[in-house]
Order: sequence, then C-alpha cells, then structure tokens
Amino acid sequence: MADLAPTTTAASADPRRAVLDDPRLTAAGLLFEVANGLAGQLAGQIAAAGVSMSEFEVLLRLSRSDGTRLRMSDLATQANLSSSGLTRLIDRLEGRDLVARQACPSDGRGSFAVLTPTGLDLLLSIMPGHVELIDRWYTSALSPAQLEDLTAALRAVRTVVRPGAEAGA
Repeated sequence: MADLAPTTTAASADPRRAVLDDPRLTAAGLLFEVANGLAGQLAGQIAAAGVSMSEFEVLLRLSRSDGTRLRMSDLATQANLSSSGLTRLIDRLEGRDLVARQACPSDGRGSFAVLTPTGLDLLLSIMPGHVELIDRWYTSALSPAQLEDLTAALRAVRTVVRPGAEAGA
C-alpha cells in the first residue's frame, strides 16, 4: 500500500481534494496498514500451531482473564463475534479439549468458557514464537516510552470504538 502521507499537489489542483490531506485520514490509514501487516506476519505461526486466528484470540483472552474463564456473552463481545459465531468456535475448541463450558451459578441461563489445562499447554507452546514475532515486527520499532504512549492511545481509542471490549475483565 502506498504511504498515506498527504501531498500538497492534490489539494492545490482542486480545493475539494484538501480533505484527502487530512492528518486523521493518514493516522487511520497507518493504523490499518500496521494492523493488517502485523496480522499477516503472525498468521502463519498461529496456523502452524493448528488453530485459527479467532481460536487463538479466544484462548489468549481466556488465559489472561481471572480464573482463566469468561462469561460467554463477555467473550463474544471481546472477540467481536456474534453469540452464534462464538458458540460454534467454542464447540470446536471444546471438541479438542482446549476449552470447557461451565454453568454460571448466579444465572441459570448464562455459562462460562473456561480454558482447560490442554488449552493452556497449547497456548504456552505458541507464545514464545508469537512474542518473538510481535517484537520483530512491532515493538522493536518503538522505544519503551513510545510503546507505553501507543498502548495508552490505543486503549483510549478502543474504549470509543469497542466499549464492551473489557467486559468481564
């Protein structure tokens, strides 16, 4: 993808094109480029472990949650999946003994997805290579202060665009 830096010639030729030089457009474009590029770098390593990106995200979210479990509704929100999409994904993970369902004692209709020891073992086998790739293709390009600032900025934006992303955390 071409660099999304603004060009002065576009706006000067036609004043209506000034919107194309908007720095907000550049910031959003760069965010998408980085996210898509990083996902592409990580996809092969995750696929080699025998899980899809969505399955990996669910396993990782469960591993980082209190008690290695989340309410199914909260997990669906965090993983940006529909209830039926999450149910099918959990069915697949449950069939491989990576996740188990657990009834919610306070709500007879609700249930938890719980990471199993087998699921944790699989995730822990993936993580060293995963973190290495994240460092190679992302965090090593930033100073510690830049990484801290970027993380804070991304959390602020996520709160606006995905307000339920921390549900159940």
